[in-house]
Amino acid sequence: MIIIRNANQDDVSLIAKFNSAMAKETEDKILDSVTVSRGVEAVLNTTELGLYFIAESDGVPVGQLMITKEWSDWRNAEFWWIQSVYVHPDHRKNKIYKKLYLEVVKFAKESGKVCGVRLYVDKENIIAQNVYSKLGMKESNYVFFDEDWSDV
Repeated sequence: MIIIRNANQDDVSLIAKFNSAMAKETEDKILDSVTVSRGVEAVLNTTELGLYFIAESDGVPVGQLMITKEWSDWRNAEFWWIQSVYVHPDHRKNKIYKKLYLEVVKFAKESGKVCGVRLYVDKENIIAQNVYSKLGMKESNYVFFDEDWSDV
């Protein structure tokens, strides 16, 4: 049985491990474990930064995602950005991400202050793009630009 729960301080090392695995797998990047752990702790200590959700199968954590918030003055509401998605390889194809996504969407709608969910995905990650499409998400009209000053 899969349950979705809010992450807590006991999950810091697990989330950091999942984030590092995701960065290596999707972008071939090695993350600094201390920096990642501090980043996870910051989110767990300051809900304004974001929220982590953990998927457990029979009590074992098998997946995660993080939500960050973007204020839309056009809509007088928040968009929730889905980030740091990771499902352990042994549990893929078991609809773990779908369960996480549907729980987040339900939670967002119930809050009464969220107007939609968004995410970005690497252009090359066709498998993830197909998953998102199957859940009803559509490619945006927006093109993503950034200027990244980190060393990752």
